[in-house]
Amino acid sequence: MTDFTYDLGEDGIAVITWNVPNRSMNVMSREGFAELDAHVDAALADAAVKGVVITSGKDSFAGGMDLNIIAKMRDEAGDEPARGLFEGIMQIHAILRKIERAGMDPKTLKGGKPIAAALPGTALGIGLEIPLACHRIFAADNPKAKIGLPEIMVGIFPGAGGTTRLVRKLGAMGASPFLLEGKLSDPKKAKSAGLIDEVADDPVAAAKAWVLQATDADLVKPWDRKGYRMPGGAPYTPDGFMTFLGASAMVNGRTQGVYPAARALLSAVYEGALVPFDTALKIEARWFTNVLMNPSSSAMIRSLFVNKEALEKGANRPDVPDQKVRKVGVLGAGMMGAGIALVSAQAGIEVVLVDQSREAAEKGRAYTADHVEKGVKRGKTTPEKGEAMLARITATDGYAALSGCDLIVEAVFEDMGVKAEVTKKAEAAAPEAVFATNTSTLPITDLAKASERPADFIGIHFFSPVEKMMLVEIIKGRETGERAVAKALDFVRQIRKTPIVVNDARFFYANRCIIPYINEGIRMVKEGVAPALVENAARLVGMPLGPLQLTDETSIDLGVKIATATKAAMGDAYPNEAVDEVLFWMAGEGRLGRKANAGFYAYDESGRRQGIWTGLAAKYPPAAEQPDLQEVQHRLLFAQVLEAVRAFEDGVLEDIREGDVGAILGWGFAPWSGGPFSWLDMLGAPYAAERADALAAAHGERFACPALLRQMADKGQSFYRRFGDGAAAVAA
Repeated sequence: MTDFTYDLGEDGIAVITWNVPNRSMNVMSREGFAELDAHVDAALADAAVKGVVITSGKDSFAGGMDLNIIAKMRDEAGDEPARGLFEGIMQIHAILRKIERAGMDPKTLKGGKPIAAALPGTALGIGLEIPLACHRIFAADNPKAKIGLPEIMVGIFPGAGGTTRLVRKLGAMGASPFLLEGKLSDPKKAKSAGLIDEVADDPVAAAKAWVLQATDADLVKPWDRKGYRMPGGAPYTPDGFMTFLGASAMVNGRTQGVYPAARALLSAVYEGALVPFDTALKIEARWFTNVLMNPSSSAMIRSLFVNKEALEKGANRPDVPDQKVRKVGVLGAGMMGAGIALVSAQAGIEVVLVDQSREAAEKGRAYTADHVEKGVKRGKTTPEKGEAMLARITATDGYAALSGCDLIVEAVFEDMGVKAEVTKKAEAAAPEAVFATNTSTLPITDLAKASERPADFIGIHFFSPVEKMMLVEIIKGRETGERAVAKALDFVRQIRKTPIVVNDARFFYANRCIIPYINEGIRMVKEGVAPALVENAARLVGMPLGPLQLTDETSIDLGVKIATATKAAMGDAYPNEAVDEVLFWMAGEGRLGRKANAGFYAYDESGRRQGIWTGLAAKYPPAAEQPDLQEVQHRLLFAQVLEAVRAFEDGVLEDIREGDVGAILGWGFAPWSGGPFSWLDMLGAPYAAERADALAAAHGERFACPALLRQMADKGQSFYRRFGDGAAAVAA
């Protein structure tokens, strides 16, 4: 079985077709590169071949590189992993450069054979880097196709020539959205931006027609011509200087200096722009190697690519028959319920949206109507598709409409009594359905007491807004059965979210870890740490929001409600009196967060943040002597990661892969780190335990080193070496 096939037609055009067996989308492997290289050699050596078209046997062109290639190159290099990576990358450059030069005379730039790429659909990563080396790119008129270089999103950058070629093709400014943001475009937008050359109904036929009439001049890339000048100017020109100066400021502003791939990419672009093309490829390979050797890159690839993909494919799914959802009932048409109805309808699932009144239910359905209207205006959908999506949602105040539903998702108020009432009504109307309660705090086992079928009762914690947040936390109650777990997992994958499965405990996993982060920030303010230091320390270590801003966004009165309920449940063991003093005072002052245009931050009339509220310093004056930056950052991060370890230790979290993916997608835990467990592995268990001890001695028992981390420190173990295959702490 081969990844690439070669077919020479009577027209003299060799068609190289990429079609990886047993894969829905092509992914490049080492064997695939070898096959592609051999086919290109054969075409260039055969006098009967007039030109080449590289295409795909699938609906898409390619999804990217098999990132395990990188690990193999590194491992095979033994004691010199950097050398192994660099040499492996340069071999890839050589193959693509061979396609680009296509046998032409190096001096006259004549005599080459035209090579075109024909993309039937999505082309990502190496799936675009190969076409960029071809002489012309044709793409099918497929609005669902995505074309781009998304590598930056998983902690690397386009390292197979994509960076160097795109900058020389579009200029640094034109290439920046595609390189630094991983922007993806449909074919028509890709053509407008200059990523591809033509959009055609039949890209293979169009590519063949172009190959047969291409001239020597059509084959020479601009950067191989004498006198080439980079669009927008090279770094040493006045225009280019301003571009690179601005790009540097933008990168550092967005990444706060904690994402190595963005800095390395910018360095590769800047240095590469000062030298000839082939030297620039070596520079790109050097910086790509630098990124691949950085533990941050490995951690991001593992969490955001390998682990995320494994979870989405059902790594921890029970071995029960397919539980695909065909009809879902959503109880409660508020913001959460309306969002769940929206994503379900988007996935092609029939939805029954129930609320206390028909008017309230229709209001929830209108949420989807507004979403569709915006999508049509932005060209993301058609009126016909929007109408079809909206038609899947039935809004009602009657539970009888739930008949035939195979899943019920309850999203009513966080009140045990209200949830119990709707549970009984829904189960009576849909006796065969799995019942899922959407809650962020209430115990699933207690909520299941209202159910006649606790084995079919499960928790699903959506994050708000539902349509934008990628993580869904699935919570097993004490009596939850395997069918319910499989149903929840299959549903979450249907709506194209990433699921993690945890066991029932206070705050489950995500809130269990994020609440200590918020509390630590507020606690520091009370101690006299400057609020600006707290907020900036968080952002400088990669958190998307500082703890004070996050509290404003989620609302201060919600924090008061959670604190009140937690204190009632824990009694004398409640540890956050100092935090409550600040929160309750803020609520008493009417400063309830962004929704009230008044919180830890001040806001103008339009709701824009205007900086930290001056009244905060008046109440809690900053101390004359402030802690150093790392001390503040470690307090904020260790508050989260130690709780993640405890959750794993307690069996709430069963798989560290879910812990890392869930942390990044759920609350934005420093993505550069790969997640809490990856970050602890970077630090090393001995240092992490030592640092926890120091923080506990200085700030309290909340930083006490968990027994599991202490044990691992004593044995010199790491989380991913010990538990990376999905093993549970309790079983190790």
